Amino acid sequence: MAHQLSKLGETERVYKIKAGFQVNWAEATKVAFNLTTPGMVSLLNVSPSTYARLRSGNKQLDAVASERLDRVVGLALLAENVFEDKTAATQWMSTPNAALGGVSPIMHCDTEIGARQVRRILNALEWGGVV
Repeated sequence: MAHQLSKLGETERVYKIKAGFQVNWAEATKVAFNLTTPGMVSLLNVSPSTYARLRSGNKQLDAVASERLDRVVGLALLAENVFEDKTAATQWMSTPNAALGGVSPIMHCDTEIGARQVRRILNALEWGGVV
């Protein structure tokens, strides 16, 4: 999924976000990052009952949840580039980080400001700077 999205231009991604990502993309992200269902609903800002309904009908997420998922995907790809290893990137994204107040980078992506903090840390790691 991440690599599919990365091949799209920004305009195409905006159209896909507005149309809504399929809920199975959220499920794939949940599995890839070993998230719980409560963690996923928190990250996407949907209620547990809404998420269950979307999953049972294999429906599309709304634009807000889709944009959050797009944020996670972008940062996961950046982490993969920084660590030069998908497994290491996934582990880093899923592990509580002291620079983020003990929150895992993936869960910090629920806001754009949080995502910028994660991006800043990844850039520092890539260039050997201090976080």
